[in-house]
Amino acid sequence: MAGKKSSQDEQITKYAPLVKRIAYHMMARLPASVEVDDLIQVGLIGLMDAVARFDGSQGAQFESYATQRIRGAMLDELREADWLPRHVRQKSRQIETAIHKLEQRNGRAPSEQEISAELGLALDQYQSMLGDVKCSQLLYYEDFSDEDSASFLERYLVDGSNDPLAVLEDEGFRDSLIAAIHHLPERERSMMGMYYEQDMNLKEIGAVLGVSESRVCQLHSQAVARLRAQLKIWKD
Repeated sequence: MAGKKSSQDEQITKYAPLVKRIAYHMMARLPASVEVDDLIQVGLIGLMDAVARFDGSQGAQFESYATQRIRGAMLDELREADWLPRHVRQKSRQIETAIHKLEQRNGRAPSEQEISAELGLALDQYQSMLGDVKCSQLLYYEDFSDEDSASFLERYLVDGSNDPLAVLEDEGFRDSLIAAIHHLPERERSMMGMYYEQDMNLKEIGAVLGVSESRVCQLHSQAVARLRAQLKIWKD
């Protein structure tokens, strides 16, 4: 028992920097009212939970599993704190709804001009609306899971059970997400890859794309709205 406790402590120490990295990366799209120390604290709790519950025999890599647990703990904290103002949520939903309608109507990803027209706004007003959202939309797999059921990660726990239907649903979601990302406009797809896969910050992405940080933020908000619109079936 003592040996297991020591091994777990070593894992927590080893992956503590991962918690900080995730927290600071997430802070780039959160309002100033959110304290990074609060995210780090709940992230450490998520890490400890991951260390205690991880089952390596299921074939999952611990860092990937821990990353999802840490992010999940932070997202839970943000949801409970209701950090996103109601008017921002409303604007996000309006953008998402407009994109969904246009995609259903035209069978393709709408342009910014088309989205702004659907909203009855001038282009600069629509871009200002995107700026108001301030990259606040967080897109993670857990956002589309049923809150009353076990998450995808539970399948890797010692006491988890493999539900064939759940496996199919997870694979179906992943396929839908991959397809949705593939259908993003090229610049937005590239931006999302730099942000989520390469962990580049807004300034670095802006330098690559030749645009300002605020424009990157607008593109991020728009890309997430597109993905949410295409994945609407998984949230309904």
